[in-house]
Amino acid sequence: MILVTGAAGALGQLVAQQLAVRDDVVLGTRTPRSAGERRVDFDDPASLDFSGVDTLLLISAGFGEDDVVVARHDAAITAAEKAGVRHIVYTSLSGDGDHLAYALPHRWTERRIRQSSLAWTVLRNGLYAEFLAAIAAPDPAGTITAPLGTGRLAAVAREDLAEVAARVVSAPKQHAGRTYELVGEEALGGTELAAAADGSYEPGSLARARETIAAAGEALPYQVPMLVGTYSAIAAGFLDGTGIEHNALRRLLEREPRSALETYAASVGAAHEGT
Repeated sequence: MILVTGAAGALGQLVAQQLAVRDDVVLGTRTPRSAGERRVDFDDPASLDFSGVDTLLLISAGFGEDDVVVARHDAAITAAEKAGVRHIVYTSLSGDGDHLAYALPHRWTERRIRQSSLAWTVLRNGLYAEFLAAIAAPDPAGTITAPLGTGRLAAVAREDLAEVAARVVSAPKQHAGRTYELVGEEALGGTELAAAADGSYEPGSLARARETIAAAGEALPYQVPMLVGTYSAIAAGFLDGTGIEHNALRRLLEREPRSALETYAASVGAAHEGT
């Protein structure tokens, strides 16, 4: 049996769609609504019932302070060990993301998994093109003011990452003990994004971005430096893909990856239609 955690999230839903043809897949969510779902709440270790599970896809339980995320992942891995799970596949963060504020829980989890009694595979996912559409969207006048400087991001379509995850959990033995870097093949900067959105690029400052994010009131306190740090890492050139020695995205997909620029443009367009 394959169990997919975080099945209610965007990535989890896409993985579930990829695995829909199989009859040995169970989806883990906080609020199960069907027989094919099992309650999995990382904040409630008692709910982490992985009995009968051979392969566990542990989709990172982010959206929390480092100690909270670490505790969630530790509880899941411990439960997997106790239940006799054979193989764990973890969706981590790309190797060039160590400058990001949210990298620590990922690296801690990778180490915990390697030290566990389980066979394992680590999928080091690059930042989503859909996420780039959220943090570098044009304003109503069509101007992108995100402080990306002259930096670029090797963004990747979330759907491609979901397909890779589905392929790996479907044949885990072939990928045992492997860590795969999965980043986009085209690095996108503000100029390319503006052209795709039929707008202009006028990058602002990190200070202004911090003020804007905080004033919007939608980000939790710990998320403000995370977002500003992401802008900074992109602007400084750390996430343009050149720091990745072996990008496994195309090989594991067995085809050309989806265009990150087209994915960005589509996401921006969908956001505008929803407003």
